[in-house]
Amino acid sequence: MGFPGDTHYHPLFAPLGNRSLATILMQSVNAMRIAYLDCFSGIAGDMCLGALVDAGADPDRILSGVASLDLLASVDFVSVTKQGFRGLAVRIEHPEQHSHRTLSDVHAVIQNSSIEESAQRLALRIFERLARAEAKVHGTTIDRVTFHEVGAIDSIVDIVGTAIAWTSLKIEQAFASPVPTGTGWIEIAHGRVAIPAPATAELLRDVPIAPCSIPKEMTTPTGAAILRELVHEYGSLPSMQVARIGYGAGARDLEDRPNLLRLLIGESVARTASRKRTARKNDGSTVVVLETNLDDVTGEQIGFAVERLWNAGALDVFLIPIQMKKNRPGTLLSVIAKPEDRETMESVLFQHTGTLGVRWRYQSRTILTRAAIDVETPWGLVPGKVYQLPDGQVLFSPEYDACREIASEEGLRLSDVTEEVRACYETQSEESEETEPSDDLSDYQQSKYEQVDAPKLFEGLMDEPSSIPDEVKDRDDQDDREGGDDGDETNWYRWDSSPWSDR
Repeated sequence: MGFPGDTHYHPLFAPLGNRSLATILMQSVNAMRIAYLDCFSGIAGDMCLGALVDAGADPDRILSGVASLDLLASVDFVSVTKQGFRGLAVRIEHPEQHSHRTLSDVHAVIQNSSIEESAQRLALRIFERLARAEAKVHGTTIDRVTFHEVGAIDSIVDIVGTAIAWTSLKIEQAFASPVPTGTGWIEIAHGRVAIPAPATAELLRDVPIAPCSIPKEMTTPTGAAILRELVHEYGSLPSMQVARIGYGAGARDLEDRPNLLRLLIGESVARTASRKRTARKNDGSTVVVLETNLDDVTGEQIGFAVERLWNAGALDVFLIPIQMKKNRPGTLLSVIAKPEDRETMESVLFQHTGTLGVRWRYQSRTILTRAAIDVETPWGLVPGKVYQLPDGQVLFSPEYDACREIASEEGLRLSDVTEEVRACYETQSEESEETEPSDDLSDYQQSKYEQVDAPKLFEGLMDEPSSIPDEVKDRDDQDDREGGDDGDETNWYRWDSSPWSDR
């Protein structure tokens, strides 16, 4: 989908239109929609939300979702200037509140809203990260954590709004610069604490910190939780073709730099052949599979555990009936997740199933190359995916959520809607195959279009995937990491390379 209000959509984000299928697939090869968060002035929830809206997220969609939370909060997006640079600030007004919220309270607020499921899951994962950090620093469990600052209405709006905006932009991978935290002291509900606040410091474990002597809180717990949930890698700006740039403004005015969060969104650029092995390590071809056998928990408990696993970011969760020792019927609970989420999934399983042990293994998977498109239908644009089978056959699948919404609003059968969307795709695909290649292709892509037909586009792209993640790999990639032309990837973000020096 394109960005709202933008009449010059990036080709990869545009509807099917008159582009040929070969053009769409060529644009998807070795590319994904990525984002880079340039945190030169730290990050807070309102800064992230403002940057996302400034970069093209639909504000009406966010306002509608926030209204469904029933918090009586009003949200306004205002263009402001920070040290001579424009940015978008988020203004939130709400009634005064006197009570603090627990994680279950926040869950209820979000799950009782009309926000789409993917955004709900993301918002809940961010709050659960906050709860785990608070539980760790206060020596308690996440169900006993009471949110103070981050349980306030404006923090809920920031996180939920960010989740709605992020999922609507369909960002597949995120990167960020090292993060300045500031220095000095700050007053919180538990008293006067050093910056970064304890929960912020806990959330920023293993995250590179940028030096900053400004005596203010530059990164808040909400901002840190958003970073930890969204960002895959930290460092300098990755190779990418930038389509949109957004600036989210913080509340303060700083003396030595604009208090802005810069967000760049675009298409990743394929790396050189010498880097292919390194690049594929995090391409999603390796997952972790966790399993546990259950025979002494109720169906309600299992159902609740499954729900929490989904909220924690599981890729898939499924149940299989099994026969256990002593002729007892049981349930095999299996979870598929990203390797970096293994400990999170284990924590959920131990906490909500009562199991005494969890088996886990890393496993390879083959992923079909695909591209997201929008199809013109009688009900407007409907999102879907085109993908190619190993035998070269190209297929289309409409998005279930979009078809379900149409079926509900129009009083139609779901099968009738999906069949109509598929028929519209077939018609537009046949028409687009008869057109010339799009003018928005580069010369290189034009030449490839002329040389390669659609069934051959994916040949050679899927090498044998790695079977285990970096920490358990053999050391045969040592030369790739230490030498050759990969050296430039170790050039981390340096504050003194930015126009605002912290000296």
